[in-house]
Amino acid sequence: MNSPALPARTSGRRLPFLFRRTWPALWILPMPVWLLLFFAVPLGLLVAISFWSVVNYRLTPDATLAAWRHVLGLDFLWASFWRSYGLSMASAVVISLLAFPASYAMAFVAAPRQRLILLGLAIAPFFTSYLVRIYSWQVFLTEGGVISSIVQAFGGKGDSLLNTYFALFLGHATLALPVVLILQTIALANVDRTGISAAANLGARPRAILFRVILPAARPGLTLGLLFAFLLSYAEFVSASYLGGGAFQTLPILVTDLVRAGQQWPRAAVVSLLMIASLLVTAFVTVLWAYREKG
Repeated sequence: MNSPALPARTSGRRLPFLFRRTWPALWILPMPVWLLLFFAVPLGLLVAISFWSVVNYRLTPDATLAAWRHVLGLDFLWASFWRSYGLSMASAVVISLLAFPASYAMAFVAAPRQRLILLGLAIAPFFTSYLVRIYSWQVFLTEGGVISSIVQAFGGKGDSLLNTYFALFLGHATLALPVVLILQTIALANVDRTGISAAANLGARPRAILFRVILPAARPGLTLGLLFAFLLSYAEFVSASYLGGGAFQTLPILVTDLVRAGQQWPRAAVVSLLMIASLLVTAFVTVLWAYREKG
């Protein structure tokens, strides 16, 4: 009569043990599942498509290197790559420099409540469509627009600023500047004030405190802001198309041109993989530098 109860009693003892072992795994599981579904699987599909072929304008599963040979053999591929990389890096540096004074003021001058209000204003542009913001820049930059009319009022020519590097930079800044501003402000606000006070008490000048105390302490956050500005600018298509007019063939423009030219999705996948590889290498090197130990 007592023997049937033993398995139940044993399983009852094992259940809490198994529960304690599996409960932490349930909290860890969502992250790898999310990465698998939204990063690994799409990336694997992109890699597979790069080996497919297009027959009669139809994407056909295949195992060929034709797309890779064609894309890597294009004369203008590497020119587009370095143009995209250089423009994005230059935009990231300029955007970071433009955001720093405002971030510094919010971190060290504004009161905590004022800082929250200012950060909220920095987030406000994300409540509007990025495409709408880019279209609004056309009103300012086009010939006969706001900027052109002001220049003409002072006796200038007032030519259109569309399809220029300046217009392309404004598009990059419209997208990345709020992100950089927020990241820089958070990084500077978390700098330990003890080190700043100690440097001031020892007679250090404000410039020395900035370059030897504040910037090294906030380096990870400032570097991540620079990285995000680069990432957003590098893969940006809207500005290159609507403000640059496609005059500067960047890699996103090249991807769309390859797709439109006979539905060449495998060739576009090859360019996309080159972009992803360069982004991953840049991000790895940047983060490694940001978190490196002194010396």
